[in-house]
Amino acid sequence: MRQLSLITTGGTIEKTYDEASGELANRGSIVRRMLGELRLEGSQVSVVELMSKDSLLMTDQDRERILQAVRACGVCQRPPKVSGVVVLHGTDTLAVTGEHLLAHLPGLEAAVVLTGAMRPYEMKQSDALQNLTEALFAAGVLPPGVYTVAHGRALRFPGVMKDREKGTFVPTSP
Repeated sequence: MRQLSLITTGGTIEKTYDEASGELANRGSIVRRMLGELRLEGSQVSVVELMSKDSLLMTDQDRERILQAVRACGVCQRPPKVSGVVVLHGTDTLAVTGEHLLAHLPGLEAAVVLTGAMRPYEMKQSDALQNLTEALFAAGVLPPGVYTVAHGRALRFPGVMKDREKGTFVPTSP
């Protein structure tokens, strides 16, 4: 049985629509609803609801909380406590957090995968469920390291950035 940890931090992937105000906002994690739509044979996913924040509002202290939550999953011990970790994160500053994790997680023994969505899970034509599915799979099979997984690609840090024009992540050098 593959043991995975899923840490939620908010971002577009978990934004919900408020009919009263007419706004999309992070009000709390909806990841359990998303997981309920997936068939995850041979995988057990434990969820850590760390925060519910737009990544543009994330601070250095928030990134430190994410780092501590990832460390608590036992990814730097041998053998690791989990097969991999997925961090749900807003796409605007996902690369900043990925670089921070890479710099502060020496001796990784499992994959740490960051993912998010360009459109919220609740909207039509959202990439949220696809990216979550890919990230969970990737976290269990990729070698140790820090990655972003979205839109059918796994990119290893360092050197990942959001390409706003393409609406995905790309390597910083070809």
